[in-house]
Amino acid sequence: MTTGTPAQPHVTLNNGVQMPALGLGVYQSAPEETTDAVLAALKTGYRHIDTAAAYFNEEQVGQAIARSGLERAEIFVETKLWISDYGYDAALRGFDKSARKLGVDQIDLLLLHQPLAEDFAQTIAAYQALETLLADGRVRAIGVSNQTPAELDRLIAETAVVPAVNQIQVHPYYTQPDWRAGNDRHGILTQSWSPIGGSYNYGNADKNPLEDPVVVALAEKYGKTGVQVVLRWHLDHGWSAIPKSVKPHRIAENFDVFDFTLTADEIASIDALDTGVRGGPDPDSLNLAEHGWVIPD
Repeated sequence: MTTGTPAQPHVTLNNGVQMPALGLGVYQSAPEETTDAVLAALKTGYRHIDTAAAYFNEEQVGQAIARSGLERAEIFVETKLWISDYGYDAALRGFDKSARKLGVDQIDLLLLHQPLAEDFAQTIAAYQALETLLADGRVRAIGVSNQTPAELDRLIAETAVVPAVNQIQVHPYYTQPDWRAGNDRHGILTQSWSPIGGSYNYGNADKNPLEDPVVVALAEKYGKTGVQVVLRWHLDHGWSAIPKSVKPHRIAENFDVFDFTLTADEIASIDALDTGVRGGPDPDSLNLAEHGWVIPD
């Protein structure tokens, strides 16, 4: 369910927590750029910041929060544990590391960053640690990222708390209908990473959803940019989106999406652009041998 003011719509998570629907993502934001980017976003009006232990910029996000002049309760802080910190005890330590770097006592939304398909029991144990953190009030909501419908089914069957969020790759050229349906079946919010399609260009350099004629025509109709149309598409679907930028003018552009809505037919026309082709690696291909990066204290 989407609530809030037109200037800052919120989504209600399955445990009743209210989360700003649009956030600033800091994936691939260099540490030296992150603090200024987050400060620019908060000045613009963002109240939701998405980071991760494996982005190695949590400390800079925390610095921006501390310097913003805003009350802690005004900012929705989301981060993710990396696979090298899976397992019950390791996940609890991972939370401590993230909270310390962010400079917060409570994290609003804590996710498992990837499924560890080679040892999914460790994924479940890490999620059980998140359940403990939730019960203890150290986090307000918990969830996962990049989990398939089958992985969600298994995790839910073996744990007590249904994830509030599954953050997955969604943009007009890769809409993941089966994964979204899996989320919906359990009342899990879909949160879109790479929401404007930048990651699609990893293996498809000649494809850019922002240049698609459907998106271009809608941008002309509404006097908006292609980015703004695509972000509006996410919001009109009821999803959360976390576009990334370190440029203040782009950060502001991405936030200027609350003064128009797309019609049902226009939403469907963007849905129809799906290619079914993923940008980036299959999440189940990640393993500790190649991707078990140490997250420092």
